[in-house]
Amino acid sequence: MEKKKVLIVDDQNGIRILLMEVFNSEGYTTFQAANGKLALDIVRSESPDLVLLDMKIPGMDGLEILKHLKEINPAIKVIMMTAYGELDMIKEATNLGALMHFTKPFDIDEMRVAVNMHLHNKSVDQCS
Repeated sequence: MEKKKVLIVDDQNGIRILLMEVFNSEGYTTFQAANGKLALDIVRSESPDLVLLDMKIPGMDGLEILKHLKEINPAIKVIMMTAYGELDMIKEATNLGALMHFTKPFDIDEMRVAVNMHLHNKSVDQCS
């Protein structure tokens, strides 16, 4: 079976490296992007199954990237990450098709379980 692909989009290098290590160890093929343009290029070339997308990215923000992701691939799974309690933006992201969001600092284990759940279509109980 082909490995599932996860794209991590965050302007903070440390978060990208941490999440890549976590999801590589889970057996996923991971990609990283520090900005929206690179993220969209990777989505077009690699067709990731799931994108972990930061809400606040210089240049093209998370909502704008999310809109473009869904235009390229309406079925793509997206989990938002935010450092803020931006309820309006979170609500808009959900309306645009984001599955869920994590507020930074997030629990890595919770995110790992959520990604596994969404990529394997299992309930949370089956993942733990």
